[in-house]
Amino acid sequence: MAGQSRKWMILVATIWIQAFTGTNFDFSAYSSSLKSVLGISQVQLNYLATASDLGKVFGWSSGSALLYFPLWSVLFLAAFMGFIGYGLQWLLIQNLISLPYFLVFLLCLLSGCSICWFNTVCFVLCNQNFPTNRALALSLTISFNGVSPAIYNLAAKAISSPECSLYLILNSLLPLFTSFAALVPILRQPPLQTLPQDAVRRDSFIFLILNILAVFTGLYLLLLNSVTTTASTARIIFGGALCFLVLPLCIPGIVYARDWALKNIHASFRLQGSGFNLVDVDDLELHKELLIGREEYYKNTMNGTMKSEEEKEGCYEKVIVKNRLLVLGEEHPARVLVSRLDFWLYYVAYFCGGTIGLVYSNNLGQISQSLGFASKTTELLTLYSSCSFFGRLLSAAPDFLRAKLYFARTGWLAIALLPTPIAFFLLTTSSSERALEAGTALIGLSSGFIFAAAVSVTSELFGPNSMGVNHNILITNIPIGSLAYGLLAAMVYDGNVKSSGLTNMEIVDGVSICMGRQCYLQTFLWWGVISLFGLSSSGLLFVRTKPAYDRFEENRILTTDNVD
Repeated sequence: MAGQSRKWMILVATIWIQAFTGTNFDFSAYSSSLKSVLGISQVQLNYLATASDLGKVFGWSSGSALLYFPLWSVLFLAAFMGFIGYGLQWLLIQNLISLPYFLVFLLCLLSGCSICWFNTVCFVLCNQNFPTNRALALSLTISFNGVSPAIYNLAAKAISSPECSLYLILNSLLPLFTSFAALVPILRQPPLQTLPQDAVRRDSFIFLILNILAVFTGLYLLLLNSVTTTASTARIIFGGALCFLVLPLCIPGIVYARDWALKNIHASFRLQGSGFNLVDVDDLELHKELLIGREEYYKNTMNGTMKSEEEKEGCYEKVIVKNRLLVLGEEHPARVLVSRLDFWLYYVAYFCGGTIGLVYSNNLGQISQSLGFASKTTELLTLYSSCSFFGRLLSAAPDFLRAKLYFARTGWLAIALLPTPIAFFLLTTSSSERALEAGTALIGLSSGFIFAAAVSVTSELFGPNSMGVNHNILITNIPIGSLAYGLLAAMVYDGNVKSSGLTNMEIVDGVSICMGRQCYLQTFLWWGVISLFGLSSSGLLFVRTKPAYDRFEENRILTTDNVD
């Protein structure tokens, strides 16, 4: 029992880490101040935003560090990276130090790398302590990364400082304090235990309650953030947010106490044969059975239908049928991965979906400023992050609805991409505050789902054991997209500043600011077209992988029926 309670403390610790380390989301809150202090153009500012995302390219370094250092030391190395990276940027904006542009670029890179190290620590903790419910643990903890801007916005209002640079000092200190708070549970990790069937069901029930609590947490932060007009109100609401983050510690204890009471006090009323189980304990064995029978399936398929289709060699066969995945969970080494069309369809879908949403959030400060809503920047960031949080929670829908509504996870991915082009085309048709809020909410919801679901999709399509390497290959699209999409937006922005003369331009602290709808109109149009391309790619991926998902589900049902 003690070991079981300790693993839930570790889950809560990972929730805390995720909730306070999504520091890259609030870049827009201080980007204008950084641009003004350095006296740089929008293109140069975009390079700084890209530097933060470039940290993901070096995400492998955290895995290498875990080979030589204990987990807690990697956690604090991540905290000190952020402490130095954000702390020196804060000193720069306060005019306490002077730094060249290249050094600021390296500081942004260091800060971005710290976020990846924090994520690696959380992934390892979930994998070690929840091997059966790994997908649910990852989905829940990753979701809380989306509430970071809302929490930081409340903290800034509670301090009652008008300085945008306050976000930098909070980015520097709060992850470090959180690391100290999470240290005790991490040091007291329980040994890995094989859980009986009733314990697996109980854990699944706890995850359901934790997800419901997470929804209430997100609604609390989203709805009450907008009513914090005074510092005293912000302090009360911020205290309530902290209570919501501590509350998950109580849930497992309540469930264990309930089970004890049902067993020892009201045994006669205990429900028998409950079928509630989000993760089938036979799934891993089923993966093995499918993989063992893969060669026979290949042989039968290739000698029958596939052979006749290859003889036709039409467009449909080349795009939809040829060399598609036949079973889920087959391990793909990196050299095999990059040779598969399914991977590149998946890569393009992520590149033109989730990544473009992240770049939108990086530019949200300048977008709101150009449309005359500069005072609404922090509220828009809160809206984006809260909707991203709900999108991440929704990524667990395939697991919760599996018994009643089965649908391939790649199909859910395609559905999740749909709001992004709708949002961008909405922003091209209207520059009102309501349109900006609606577009921001849709993009946050869509990108949040993709970020969280991608971990499970990578594992299912290309193998759970190779997921660490393969997922790092997938997310190389984030820095590439951050550079490409951000550069497109910056060039359109600076081009409008130069061509408009004094009509749509303001000078703030010696820096030219583009004002008006034209500043981002062409960018929104391009982003909308690109996201449509990503939606098409995800649709093709769904069509190609649906037979593999259907076959896996049919075998799972047959196996379950045989066991029963």
